[in-house]
Amino acid sequence: MSLLQVALLSVGSTLLPALTSPVSAPATTATSPVHVVVTDLPSTKATVKLYFYNVKENFLKRGSYTLLKYVKPGGNKQITLPLDLPHGEWAVALTQDMNNNDLVDKNFMGIPTEPYAFSNNVRPKLAPPAFDECKFVVNGAAKVVTISMKK
Repeated sequence: MSLLQVALLSVGSTLLPALTSPVSAPATTATSPVHVVVTDLPSTKATVKLYFYNVKENFLKRGSYTLLKYVKPGGNKQITLPLDLPHGEWAVALTQDMNNNDLVDKNFMGIPTEPYAFSNNVRPKLAPPAFDECKFVVNGAAKVVTISMKK
């Protein structure tokens, strides 16, 4: 066999499995309806910011949220945010921007001075909560996540 034939045979045997293997369709991300209900808002006018996380390692890291939603209460002490989320584990952190400066204001120790809350109504004492404390599962059935801003 010539060197050219061996080279072609070698390339062909490498490509053959790729050409004959079934090609799977791209995975579709299933979503489910989720209604986030926020109660006991301190202000009926200040914007509520909802930070959604679905990566444990990114939880509460600046700019690392998966989804951010702004909701104006429109004079109400409660808001409801309907959305579709991909299946998996999620956690929500939220703040209410009382002075409308588009920041989460904090004191010299880094503790928020504006109202905040977390999914599962976790109330941190000395440190920010962990993702596992705040997580909920989106898995096909419609879900209601109720969060109280009451301190």
